[in-house]
Amino acid sequence: MSISARRIFRLALTTALALALAYALGGPFAFLAPLFAFILTLKPAPPMGAKGLLILVAVIMLTTGIGLLLVPMLLHYPLTALLLAALGLYVSALLTPRQAILGLFIAMGVTLISAAGLYNFTLGKALLESLVGGMIIAIICQWLVYPFFPEPPGTGSAAPGPPSPDPVETRWIAIRSTLIILPVYLMALNNPSLFMAAIMKSASLGQQASELDAAHAGRELLGSTFLAAVFAVFFWLGLSILPNLWMFFLWTLLFGIYVGAKIYGTLSTRFSASFWVNVMTTLLILIGPAVGDVSTGKDVYMASFQRLSLYVFVSLYAWWTLSMLDAWRHRRLNRHLQPEPT
Repeated sequence: MSISARRIFRLALTTALALALAYALGGPFAFLAPLFAFILTLKPAPPMGAKGLLILVAVIMLTTGIGLLLVPMLLHYPLTALLLAALGLYVSALLTPRQAILGLFIAMGVTLISAAGLYNFTLGKALLESLVGGMIIAIICQWLVYPFFPEPPGTGSAAPGPPSPDPVETRWIAIRSTLIILPVYLMALNNPSLFMAAIMKSASLGQQASELDAAHAGRELLGSTFLAAVFAVFFWLGLSILPNLWMFFLWTLLFGIYVGAKIYGTLSTRFSASFWVNVMTTLLILIGPAVGDVSTGKDVYMASFQRLSLYVFVSLYAWWTLSMLDAWRHRRLNRHLQPEPT
């Protein structure tokens, strides 16, 4: 089997297996496990060992626990809490180029857990436990799948490391990322139950800010969101034929194989790998809560339409923010580069 085929099947099977295991266990936020499995397995490398898992769980509990500590501050010292949240988002964006998982969990802890805890402290604790449990399930599924589709010997060591990022550019990208997430977080504080999924979408877009420029942001952000919505419709129609966990697993595996083939270049595409990564993450965020709506008796189509509308709004805002900030920066740089009149 070719290297690309191994990576495609490893990515798809790990994601689908994490989904099946999480939903079989019946957690309140089961869709987090396949989301983490997808993000972790994107990098073509062996999974971490047991010691690394323990360290990661401790780090996740520490970083996401910050969100629960912000809850009393939001109640009694809201301005200070918002400044600390902005600082946490900035730090998470600084860490993202080198430690993407750590940066993501800091951002989710500062925003998602604090907003949920402000709405209901018990819900915040349950979300914290789901984040930890989802990560454990994702890594266990990596352990189960990787022996069947391992990386060829020497491929990891032969791959060149990423270039060292420019500190000035890193700080600028961190500012852009913070400004993308912060307004959505402020709206979520007023209505956490409605905007929690939008926070997850904005956090993923904030991480993508390091790879996007204003010229391609519209196609990347809006195009991937609408394509994920189309995929979600076909996914839901297929799942409606026989709605059980086995079919949920198989449909996730099928879509994972297709998107993985686009990401690793096996199927030709005009779009970048980050575009297809955003398609799959948005698809998981759309389908997971929709399945939860069925169990709680909500109107699935109305709730899904509300989420999609919020995702489009978040994508439009992220595009506008990138365009405005980059245009302002370019004008400022051009003024500095122009020679002074003699």
